[in-house]
Amino acid sequence: MDPVIVVGAGPVGLTLSLALARHGVPSVVLDEGPGKDEQRPARTVILREDTAALMERLARTSFDATGARWTGWRSLRRKQVMRELAFGEQMPSPLHLAQHELTGALREAAAGERLIKVAVNSRLDSIEQESGALTAHTRGPKGTWWRGSFLVGCDGPRSTVRKLLDIRFPGRTSVERHAVAALRTELPWPGEALLHRSLPWRTSGPTGGEVVGRPLADGVWRLDWLLPPRSELVTPDILVTRIRETLAGWCAGSTPPYELLDTGVHTVHHRLARRWRVGRVFLAGDAAHLLGALGTQGLDEGLRDADNLAWKLAVAWHDGPHEALLDSYQTERRAVVAGRLRAADQALPILRGGKGLRSYVAGSARGHDVLLTDGHLGHGALGAPGTYAESPLAPEPSEAQVDVGTVPGAPVRDVRVTAPDGSFVRLRDRLGLGHLLVVLIAPGTGVWERRHWVSAGIMPRLAAAVTALPHEAELLVAESYPGAPAHSVLLVRPDGHLVTALSGVHPAQLYAAAQAALGGPVEDGAKAGSAAGTS
Repeated sequence: MDPVIVVGAGPVGLTLSLALARHGVPSVVLDEGPGKDEQRPARTVILREDTAALMERLARTSFDATGARWTGWRSLRRKQVMRELAFGEQMPSPLHLAQHELTGALREAAAGERLIKVAVNSRLDSIEQESGALTAHTRGPKGTWWRGSFLVGCDGPRSTVRKLLDIRFPGRTSVERHAVAALRTELPWPGEALLHRSLPWRTSGPTGGEVVGRPLADGVWRLDWLLPPRSELVTPDILVTRIRETLAGWCAGSTPPYELLDTGVHTVHHRLARRWRVGRVFLAGDAAHLLGALGTQGLDEGLRDADNLAWKLAVAWHDGPHEALLDSYQTERRAVVAGRLRAADQALPILRGGKGLRSYVAGSARGHDVLLTDGHLGHGALGAPGTYAESPLAPEPSEAQVDVGTVPGAPVRDVRVTAPDGSFVRLRDRLGLGHLLVVLIAPGTGVWERRHWVSAGIMPRLAAAVTALPHEAELLVAESYPGAPAHSVLLVRPDGHLVTALSGVHPAQLYAAAQAALGGPVEDGAKAGSAAGTS
């Protein structure tokens, strides 16, 4: 079968191709550039716990040397500390690193993967779809036709794929603007990120009264100043003045030594493509959506797009048409991003609306800080990973279902599990391998010898039920899971989202849930989805 064509060799496109390879699916990545990325220290990415784990899993490397995991977070308003948080096991730190470091690691991993071909200097200019495949033409030193099974546009906000499909991309332009600087210096809060509002020192130039400082590796900091609406051009002199004022304000009035590495202006747009699928062509990342106000990161959602789509394309590539499953990509991911955009649009007038009624409500400043902190740290409606609660892949309610600490459709928590070979691994390490995961919660298995429990109790019956599922599944055993009763059984999708939790071994209900997670019976799904996908 033909490979999947991935248009765009940024973090989202490379993530998708690596995820497909993990599922055993070949891909061709069309890179319009020369295969190298410009080093811009001021262009950084913030990855939450789930996406950071995904990147390290796919790149087969740790980013501890090139990135920074913050020790804490503090919010200040004028000279008052509004909130302090310490990161640890209960609240994992985000991973902050330069985007070129992330892309470079993904490129290196792709170069060593036999199922991935990266075609540099290849700019897409046409797509032709057929009933069972498609072709794409690229300009370059030699014009080339590429034949593929599916095509995914990961080619950014000015997506050629989206334009060729004539998909509308409505939304708002310049929702927020930030002046950005990356510099090496020492600040009073080593390792801590901070948000400072209503700055107590006198400022000059058009930059606003809010600044965020985020540590990177090797003593480097990224500073972001919120720009007022319709502000003037930020010149280098104005930005250097602002840097010195800010550093002096944080360091008892004296500007510490610093090395300026990079500067820029970051503009936040909010846009959402009307459709994310047309036949065999899909959109992902900035080609499908733009968001990023209040500290939320668009790349985080783009990586989740790739993780969601990869396993669904793999099922269709290996097993034939699964139209309802493929259609669920748009339904799930677009709903999550639309919810994030709505939440930001509701919060922005409150946070940036000037001296309206809310400015005089007692406690409003602290409430604003909570909203901003949620956005920056990936919590709440502004930043938490999406939940596919209304997914078309959700199984019908059953009396066998049981409540656990994760609601159906949400990402599962990372716990230690016993793999089929008896080794102890992390649950997230078993994701993205092309199969469903069935996790039995069995207290004591972490200390008992495996030979004593693998053939006792409910294990043989559960093993038989897993073998009979309509898709390949791996049986794992965990000594505990947050909120899960003993002997409950969790069914987990390849992208780490919970399908259902059952109160023990219920083969019929487990089979029905697995079938629903795959889009239902193939014949019914193919008829319904085929009509929707080609309309």
